[in-house]
Amino acid sequence: MTKVTNNQSIPDDSSLNNNPETVELQQQVGTLTEALQRERADATNLRRRYEEELANLRNRTKASVVTELLPTIDNFERALKHVPADIKDHEYIKGVEGVVKQFEKTLADMGVERINTVDQPFDPTYHEAVSLDDGDGSEEIVSEELQAGYKIGDTVIRHAMVRVTTK
Repeated sequence: MTKVTNNQSIPDDSSLNNNPETVELQQQVGTLTEALQRERADATNLRRRYEEELANLRNRTKASVVTELLPTIDNFERALKHVPADIKDHEYIKGVEGVVKQFEKTLADMGVERINTVDQPFDPTYHEAVSLDDGDGSEEIVSEELQAGYKIGDTVIRHAMVRVTTK
């Protein structure tokens, strides 16, 4: 049935559905809709991969900078371990201790963690053993930290250099 409006005839829905041109247009709309959905999904995936790669790049850059600073931090800590007792309370020594604390805070703010070592079970993921002292047990326990290790999240920047004892 056909409706007439303003001297124009508009075909009813049943005649549109049977028209081959309409069927072809509906198929094209379906195909284009699917293509658009795929493109949107691709764009979303591309955006997600970009964000992941950017985060990885930031972490690698941060790790690189921290790796360059670690020897300086180590030297400050070594210097503080060997301060003679008669000048431990000197203002200069307190200033150096303040610098070390500032380094530690900056590293913590960057998400860098110091790896726990002493009295911990030896874990080659985090520790590098430089000596093994025989004890009375079979469990390998870190007895001394020779050089601090650091990590960002689960990524080790530098393994802790440790002495291990069996207990």
